[in-house]
Amino acid sequence: MKAIIIYYSYSGNTKKVAGFLLEYLKQKAQVDEAELKARDESAAFLGQCRRAFWHKRAEIGQVNTDLSDYDLICLGTPVWAFGPAPAINAYLDKCSGLENKEVILFTTYGSGTGNSRCLNYMQAFLAKKGAKGFKRFSVQQLNAGNPQQVLLKIKEVL
Repeated sequence: MKAIIIYYSYSGNTKKVAGFLLEYLKQKAQVDEAELKARDESAAFLGQCRRAFWHKRAEIGQVNTDLSDYDLICLGTPVWAFGPAPAINAYLDKCSGLENKEVILFTTYGSGTGNSRCLNYMQAFLAKKGAKGFKRFSVQQLNAGNPQQVLLKIKEVL
């Protein structure tokens, strides 16, 4: 099996979760990893949230958008203003090769408000591109660095 983990992390929490997922999947598959970088993001967190609320897209750096070679696609984002980060929105637009693919969506969140809405938005977007199987998990930001908590969430969906 060949898998890829694509994520955006502003504060490092989503990156920590992606790292735990990477280590877990490496036991079962060949895994690639891609961290999205937004070239045009504001240094102000509230500015970022405003862009996320309106589902704005970020200008992202060079990254593989053809996912046809992968059996499993994992996509992670922080939840900002009820939705994914603008870098993830840009990636959702650009990615291809999702027909009949299995997808794991994961989020990190603060209060939890909007978490389901964020996951639902990403799932609906990817389903329109042909992805079929979805599994989802979320980690509260205070637990992102806790291997036991994160691995428990990962094992629940896998």
